[in-house]
Amino acid sequence: MKTTTTENLIQLDFAEEMKTSFRDYAVSVIVDRALPDVRDGLKPVQRRILYAMTELGLDPKKPHRKSARIVGDTMGKYHPHGDSSIYDALVHMSEDYSLSIPLIDGHGNFGSLDGDPAAAMRYTEARLSEGAMTMLDHLEKGLVDFVPNFDNSEKEPTVLPAMLPNLLINGTTGIAVGMVTNIPPHNPGEVIDGAIAFIDNPDISLEELMTYIPGPDFPTGGMITNAEVLPALYATGEGKLKVRAKAHIENGDYGKKNIVITEIPYTSAGNKTRLVETIVDLMKDKVFEEINDVRDESSKDVRIVIEVKKDRDADNLLNGLYKKTGLEDTYSVNMLAVKDQQPIVFNLKSMLAEFVEFQEILYTKEYQHMLSKANDRLEIVGGLIRATDIIDLIIEILRGSTSVKQAKGCLMTGDTTDIKFKSEASKKQASTLDFSERQADAILAMPLSKLIGLELMKLHEESDTLLKNIETYKKVLGSMKELHKVIKKQLQEFRKKFDQPRRTEISQVATFNYVVEEKIEDIYVLIDKFGYTKSCEASIIAKQGEEVLKDFPNTVKMKNTDKLCVFTAEGNMYQVKASAIPKGRPKDKGVLIHTLCKVGKEDIIAYMCFEDLFESQLLFVTKSGYIKLVSGIEFDTNRSVVTTTKLEDGDLVVGLTQLSAMDVLSCTQKVILYTNAGLSLGFPLEEVPELKKVSRGVKAISLDKNDFVAYATSVGPYDEFFTYRGKEYSAKKVRNRKRGAKGQKATL
Repeated sequence: MKTTTTENLIQLDFAEEMKTSFRDYAVSVIVDRALPDVRDGLKPVQRRILYAMTELGLDPKKPHRKSARIVGDTMGKYHPHGDSSIYDALVHMSEDYSLSIPLIDGHGNFGSLDGDPAAAMRYTEARLSEGAMTMLDHLEKGLVDFVPNFDNSEKEPTVLPAMLPNLLINGTTGIAVGMVTNIPPHNPGEVIDGAIAFIDNPDISLEELMTYIPGPDFPTGGMITNAEVLPALYATGEGKLKVRAKAHIENGDYGKKNIVITEIPYTSAGNKTRLVETIVDLMKDKVFEEINDVRDESSKDVRIVIEVKKDRDADNLLNGLYKKTGLEDTYSVNMLAVKDQQPIVFNLKSMLAEFVEFQEILYTKEYQHMLSKANDRLEIVGGLIRATDIIDLIIEILRGSTSVKQAKGCLMTGDTTDIKFKSEASKKQASTLDFSERQADAILAMPLSKLIGLELMKLHEESDTLLKNIETYKKVLGSMKELHKVIKKQLQEFRKKFDQPRRTEISQVATFNYVVEEKIEDIYVLIDKFGYTKSCEASIIAKQGEEVLKDFPNTVKMKNTDKLCVFTAEGNMYQVKASAIPKGRPKDKGVLIHTLCKVGKEDIIAYMCFEDLFESQLLFVTKSGYIKLVSGIEFDTNRSVVTTTKLEDGDLVVGLTQLSAMDVLSCTQKVILYTNAGLSLGFPLEEVPELKKVSRGVKAISLDKNDFVAYATSVGPYDEFFTYRGKEYSAKKVRNRKRGAKGQKATL
């Protein structure tokens, strides 16, 4: 017989455990994966890749090494995650169209601006770039802390000793739990100038700082067209930039005009082919009938040619392209980074302040390191100079000793025990020796060539140099002003090395609307009981009489510029442009609605036009008895398929009613539900809450175990009947009860 003990069981509150576990997960994603450190501007995976490459000796002067080897070392030693994510991060750090200063020098197919993917890691090779060395050169000086890796088998740096403001220069993008960072890249020379200006005057105003850093500088060039938002963006660390391609109009063949795009927005970096395909699709769909042809003539530089039909307005077309394609886009800025394990939104000034503070720490540690090494070397050099003056005595000590330990003891403490000397005078002189241990080791290792006069002179010169260096190091460490001079000098050298002309133009451009030369008219969309669909001009219906509409169970009156919205029981809404619905007469067959949108085997329950939908509210009722109101504004999207409501497994939408704003506000509408068991329930519409389309809704009716809602509608105060499956039921006899109550027998 089995017995159960409870002594090893831990009782936990489920809600509290979920809260704690999710918080731990969120912090892990925020700090250890998705967000950069404000000091070096790197995410953990990027930092680990660069450090692993340093250990492999892949500096810019060494040959490239297989990317697979780099990924393997990074994953096995420091980053125990998927190899594809590590390789993706490595590829990104090599993209000159994504970063102002690439950190990886790639060899082989590392992708392209067009959107071509990088070759597999077994085919490509990589090494560190000159830019990466500005963050790695001083690792051996102990400037940053090292911590154990994931299995305590290795040590890795918590941050790289970055001596270049990488976070502002290269920017970053990352999605964490409940937060996102999106820092745009900037011009290296401008950022360095701004950092130097901040060092000279920590109280510098934002306006003055922006004379050095006027705005982001994207590697793909292009334009920022809303310069007026930049002061507020840099003051708060958040804002939205409008980025636009650079284009001009050229004369083409046979009197035509060509729109030539020479720079694309940063949001399309690595996706240029898709941008061109979008323009081609709009041309084929007759959205831009002015376009005759689209050609991508790019080589090393971008050149996309859009050929405009003769006698058409090229400027108007360009405005339309800006409006409807990725040639103009919005770049949302959120300057979020990690400081002391906390995610913080920085502004321009505070981000520069963090960089300068980090430089002060790094250079202080570096000069302390150099001072310590200089003092150690001076101690050795001083010992060697002193030893050359009594070299005969030292040789006598060495020849009279029986071991190195014995000779070393004599040099350090004057212990002459058991050492044979030629005279008592030598023994007495040896007993006064007091070399340090470091000096004694250097003397014992000193080659005889050091006794040459020239070598002795070099020792004295080295001693003088060391004394001068020590004086300089102490001067720098003793004065913040001197320390700042050193930092600025190094930054100025980096400026000479990495400076580049500004590529992104900053301006304030007025928005011009695209004028569509299209006649707007009323049409009827007719759908028969089999789903065959066609559109007819309203004038044709008027001539034949509206009685013809009775032959179609579903008719929707709309504009020829509108869209038909198709709702299904499975909780989806499909959109069909009116221009895509074949035109004809009421007697024409039409085409199946399933060929116009990808409805598949879903059950269609309602048709509406988008314009009316946008100005109304929809009442949703599901088979399981959930109900809600959703504003039509929720469905304002260009996507062809939209989820209209959240459904549990096995649930379906059984009632969908379109209500006007007046219906909802009048407080006279009543909701009626009818169940499969023949029960009905009525309650005021005002009891139904307005929710988002992604919500499930609230309980509308209490159902027996095998019962379900079969029909739902909304009736006004003067509606006496509602019809279900050809039978009329009395709306008046459905007594109002509280939402969520059980139903009563419906009355015919």
